[in-house]
Amino acid sequence: MRARARTVFVLGLLVLGLFAVACSGDPEPSGGEPGDVLRQALQAHADGDLDEAADLYKQVLVLDPENKFAYYNLGLIHQTEGRLGAAAEQYQQAIAIDPAFGPALFNLATVRAEEGEAEEAIDLYQQVLEVNADHAAAHLNLGFLLVDTGHRQEGKAELAIAVELDPTLESRIPDKLLVVGDATGP
Repeated sequence: MRARARTVFVLGLLVLGLFAVACSGDPEPSGGEPGDVLRQALQAHADGDLDEAADLYKQVLVLDPENKFAYYNLGLIHQTEGRLGAAAEQYQQAIAIDPAFGPALFNLATVRAEEGEAEEAIDLYQQVLEVNADHAAAHLNLGFLLVDTGHRQEGKAELAIAVELDPTLESRIPDKLLVVGDATGP
């Protein structure tokens, strides 16, 4: 399961670019300064300077303690560095600000799966799908977790949805899990 979670985690990193685009305007209701610092943090993050990015995200939180993007991206840094507990804390902060913040829900689910907390991860992936039913990676990860926890048919159904939404995911799924109607298979 760990390899699968890491593979799909890369999709979460791609969200960083989307936030950079979203922050090119003035996403902060409190004015330009937190937004300016956030843009600097996003640039440092994109450039791979994680220490500088983390420091800047923390500055954003001093200026704007309700900035879910700063919490989320701090979580990404921690997750990238393998500090799963710290990542989870940051994602939880972002979710506390916006309970429907799909990227934080998704990455928290990935962290929980990697920590072996399958039931919590399943619940979180289901929350992601409530926010965005077309999130192929969430269907994929949920499907694998359901299969791994003994819910084979439900898992295979989620995997089929993932492939329907994104046919490129089919190569990540073992053939024996691609047939949804097989109730007797291994």
